[in-house]
Amino acid sequence: MVRLLVVDDHALVRSGLRALLNGKDDVQVVGEAADGDEAIRLVGELAPDVVLMDLSMPHGKDGLTATREIREKYPDTAILVLTMHDDDEYLFRAIQAGASGYILKSAPHEELLAAIHTVARGDAYLYPTATKRLMGEYLEQIEQGAQNNPLNQLSERELEVLELVAKGYANKEIAEKLVISVKTVETHKARVMEKLGLRTRPELVEYALKKGLLTFD
Repeated sequence: MVRLLVVDDHALVRSGLRALLNGKDDVQVVGEAADGDEAIRLVGELAPDVVLMDLSMPHGKDGLTATREIREKYPDTAILVLTMHDDDEYLFRAIQAGASGYILKSAPHEELLAAIHTVARGDAYLYPTATKRLMGEYLEQIEQGAQNNPLNQLSERELEVLELVAKGYANKEIAEKLVISVKTVETHKARVMEKLGLRTRPELVEYALKKGLLTFD
């Protein structure tokens, strides 16, 4: 049985959710709150498994503030945001505040019940389009990070030269190992230093160590 606290500033919404959810054998609405302050107090008194949290509540603390404080004071209580805001900013802010799930008020009843049970067992729940947007954001950040990584500017040959220079090999030795001319080694070395913003060999060695590029047979 999932013990549920419903938080919404509209009495009709709260009563409708109570009627819907109390009709299920595996969910029990143990309390209702009209604002964030009341929600925080009732979580302490009733110890619900899940808080069904609205975000936009004009009186008292809003849903984001209440979510953050409940997570800090009662970390074992899961918070499922139930809102009309299909908006990236609200979604990201709710997750940052500590919400375990985010679902829209327009969602079917079956989806709401599934979301409640998902967060109650300790998992995260996001409605499908939100998951797609989050994945897109994550992949975009990875791509931006890769583009900003100076190592990705180096060619395969330049990486080989970087590693050998860092290991202490002289230009002639590098040329023999890679079967290229000494002049070509010098050219690659100069390009590596320029791309990485390095000026001396010790700086290059330190950089290679920090990036885990040095491997020894």
